[in-house]
Amino acid sequence: MTGSDPPSITRFIATISTKFSVKDLGSLHYFFGVEVLPTSSGLLLSQHKYIHDLLVRTRMDDAKEVGTPLPTTGSLVLNDGSPPTNAAKYQSVIGALQYINLTRPDMSFTVNKLSQFMHCLFESH
Repeated sequence: MTGSDPPSITRFIATISTKFSVKDLGSLHYFFGVEVLPTSSGLLLSQHKYIHDLLVRTRMDDAKEVGTPLPTTGSLVLNDGSPPTNAAKYQSVIGALQYINLTRPDMSFTVNKLSQFMHCLFESH
């Protein structure tokens, strides 16, 4: 529960406590892979740890940064003749990237483009 009026928050918590078991866990720091950092103007949401864990899981934590997440030349096609591959890992990573769009909307186009190939995956994807 958050807000700018502490007395209203206290009343709300007291009201719901009559119907539900409520436990005060203190200030929110981390929730569902999203780090919550208080600032003077509100809250900053970050998925730095979630992104780092994804890079470690995919063995890309030592990869170099790039300015654009997709090649600027060529385009992805449904079947380019490369061998088919198991889609489970690809689908898992795409799902994680879709969740990262919560705090990184700049990746939306790329994640959307890569999502278009989840049903028929080839090695080039």
